[in-house]
Amino acid sequence: MRHPLAIAAAAAAAAALLSCAQRVAPSSSPGAAAATPAGGVGAPRAYAELEPRGDAHVRGRADFTAAEGKVTLRLELSGLSPGEHAVHLHEKGDCSAPDASSAGGHWNPTEEGHGKWGTHPFHRGDIGNVVAGPDGTATVTFSTDLWSIGGDPSRDVVGRSVIVHARTDDFTTQPTGNAGGRVACGVIVARK
Repeated sequence: MRHPLAIAAAAAAAAALLSCAQRVAPSSSPGAAAATPAGGVGAPRAYAELEPRGDAHVRGRADFTAAEGKVTLRLELSGLSPGEHAVHLHEKGDCSAPDASSAGGHWNPTEEGHGKWGTHPFHRGDIGNVVAGPDGTATVTFSTDLWSIGGDPSRDVVGRSVIVHARTDDFTTQPTGNAGGRVACGVIVARK
């Protein structure tokens, strides 16, 4: 029979191992590829700190990691109204305007129509909709081989903005998806 302290120590060690395990949320963006493992030391990385715009209280963090030919975005948001909200990458890395209009339109280096990711036409910045729970939080993981961190400007996410909108993207209204006002904005910068 094992001593009760030995059993407790073994349980604590197992709990510590579980808390250290990496977990990747399933993709909630239609058409998004499965998430790839985070890159190792020295892998290109970027991030954006999202801050509220207008009278919203939305905040969040977007982390971008390049690995195995793909860029994975992990986005965590809080302060949303429950339900769906559009998320897009916008062309300019400028969140200075009170309504985030300084970020410009959707990032669209291929000059296609707005649409649903993975179903042509779509913008490189057309991420899709996130679903906020009753507590106003949402977490999304999204991977694609159409983005890069650094390099070719037609693929580079650095210097763009992440915008969260007040409403759902309908995937058809041009050029914005009828997603409503911009409730949060964050500039994407390379992580050193």
